[in-house]
Amino acid sequence: VQLQASGGGLVQAGGSLRLSCVASGIIFSLNTVGWYRQAPGKQRELVAVITSYGSTSHADSVKGRFTISRDNAKKTVYLQMDSLKPEDTAVYYCYARGPNNRDVYWGQGTLVTVSS
Repeated sequence: VQLQASGGGLVQAGGSLRLSCVASGIIFSLNTVGWYRQAPGKQRELVAVITSYGSTSHADSVKGRFTISRDNAKKTVYLQMDSLKPEDTAVYYCYARGPNNRDVYWGQGTLVTVSS
């Protein structure tokens, strides 16, 4: 199983980035997938999640600015991030959770840096 995240980078406050995470080795369409982030010195926090049925949930801190989506044919989950703020600076990790809610897989992380 492999989750390959990409799309991070350096952006000015107010800018946008789109993260992508491509999965292999799993039946992607059956998995709940999402994104966590971890800022320096802070705990990892859930950013957004999308179920196999397409239901989404976003953390209060990113609601209205970030949008999670998925493309099952491409086995990819996306995180569109708009109106970025310096406090969004973190390493972003994608994950996939199997239909049994027991198997959880993680991507390697992609760094997002937002300058003020």
